[in-house]
Amino acid sequence: MNKKQDLVVKTNQLNQALQTLSLSEVRIIQLAIVDARETATGLSTDKPLRIDASRYAEAFGTSRQNAYARMKEAEETLFNRRFTYQDINGKPIKSRWLQQVQYHDGEGAIDLVFTLAVVEGISRIDGLEQFFTSYLLEQTTQFDSVYSVRLYELLTQWRAAKKTPCFELGVFRQQMGLGVNEYKRMNDFKKRVLDLAINEINEKSDLKVKYDNVKKGRSITGFKFVVHEKKKPKTGQVAEARDVDNGDMFTIDGLSDKQLWRISRHKEFISTYSGLAKGDAGKSWSAYSDFIVGEIKKDASKFSKKRPIREYLDGNEEEYDFSK
Repeated sequence: MNKKQDLVVKTNQLNQALQTLSLSEVRIIQLAIVDARETATGLSTDKPLRIDASRYAEAFGTSRQNAYARMKEAEETLFNRRFTYQDINGKPIKSRWLQQVQYHDGEGAIDLVFTLAVVEGISRIDGLEQFFTSYLLEQTTQFDSVYSVRLYELLTQWRAAKKTPCFELGVFRQQMGLGVNEYKRMNDFKKRVLDLAINEINEKSDLKVKYDNVKKGRSITGFKFVVHEKKKPKTGQVAEARDVDNGDMFTIDGLSDKQLWRISRHKEFISTYSGLAKGDAGKSWSAYSDFIVGEIKKDASKFSKKRPIREYLDGNEEEYDFSK
């Protein structure tokens, strides 16, 4: 995939739509946006857009077989998803994401036809910054949480202004993809959604962000964000950083320590292999993950009882337990 062309452009109306997409579903949308920009005609309501498993695998660091499985899984749920946006008069409109899907099992690809609302919301047009949000796909491929992707998409449109207006709590929760009964306590919301996303954005993207609580009395009613672009390092610094980042890439199957740690938190992986962590390794979840990462490096073959180890890497958000 040509990194220079991997620019994602959405209308801010679509970007702010009240939606609840999984990480795999978000990735399908991202690849569709990139492909729309790289084709001569962009997206169409009557011309299918093909997404290849090899491309998904390259973009998101997984195997081609697992990529195709994730694509099919995401499509099946995405086909039934709805979202809400506002017309020019501020009136809500409901729409679906997809109107047609066709599988090509022998080729490892799927053809998608998006709805009119999505086609109009994803554009190849450059400029008109007040209407469009642009960001590089590369900036979000390393995120482990769908909340990080959603928050990045919401905040990146404010990078020029360097600050946001108040994000009202109820609307913001919906934009982050939360149901009415999910993480209702503010402590849980911050720990498992907001702070998790902030930390990942600051660590893995080109933005540095922080937030302030907006209160009415003692109650938090919303949040305001400060958004800064990170300074680009000089050439020598880039090379040095790349060497540091790649230092843990020489692990079993070419997976980094961060990826192995993510695998250790897959719920199916935990149920299958957590019994191996005994003594000090079983006293805390942090110690468990450190132990498992070390054991995988020693002998990855013993962690492939149910499926190849890479397949634990690219699951949906609900398949992992990062709360412990």
